Amino acid sequence: MTGTLLNMATVLVGGLLGTIAGRHIPMRFRETVMNGIGLITAVIAISMAIVTHNILIPMGAVLIGGLVGETLRIQRGMDRLGAWAERRLGASMSGDAVEGWSVARAFVTTSLVFCVGPLTILGSIQDGLLGDYKLLAIKSALDGFASLVFAAALGPGVLLTIGSIFVIQGGISLAAMGVGTAMGSITETTPWIIEMKATGGVLLLAIALGLLDLKNIRTANLLPAVIVAPALTRLVETLSRALGHS
Repeated sequence: MTGTLLNMATVLVGGLLGTIAGRHIPMRFRETVMNGIGLITAVIAISMAIVTHNILIPMGAVLIGGLVGETLRIQRGMDRLGAWAERRLGASMSGDAVEGWSVARAFVTTSLVFCVGPLTILGSIQDGLLGDYKLLAIKSALDGFASLVFAAALGPGVLLTIGSIFVIQGGISLAAMGVGTAMGSITETTPWIIEMKATGGVLLLAIALGLLDLKNIRTANLLPAVIVAPALTRLVETLSRALGHS
């Protein structure tokens, strides 16, 4: 959990600094910054998605994961959590945000940006299995800077993302600790990690479209795809071996 706690600390510091600085930055500057973040997110998303070795796996993962997410209504749950926080903590939380961005939307968007991606998955597993948090330390530095920019543009609702980081990254690390060495050797070239990364890229692209106000996709409902992708990868590998022996 060391890497997760470090990540939470950097997002807290960056978010607080961004919240304070955001009050002194004109709205047009914040809107331009948001557009810049959206473009960079799109570039990162595409670079992640194209690493797939079999495009049918990310496609199947997104389709199946989307059906699961819609059934569970994950997006609605996250929206309600953000709205609840806004009611409890006061309307002042969204007073400095870019027009059209509520606390709930800021919370959902930044939670997805910070918690979907190869560094989150691989770093959390590595921290849980080996106690090696180097990858999460790198992610923490990146997230700290990103949270500063996000908070300056969207307001302090970004700080709620700390809870998402604790639940998602911490949960993965604890699960990895429980599984232990039974998971075997895991690297960035492990097939299911590659397809998980590609699927995460698809989700990040959906986030980028929202940041650019091009399309507001219920991205949270696609989150199960990140879990489905490794399962599909293992299934394809098993079928390939079975057909090879037949």
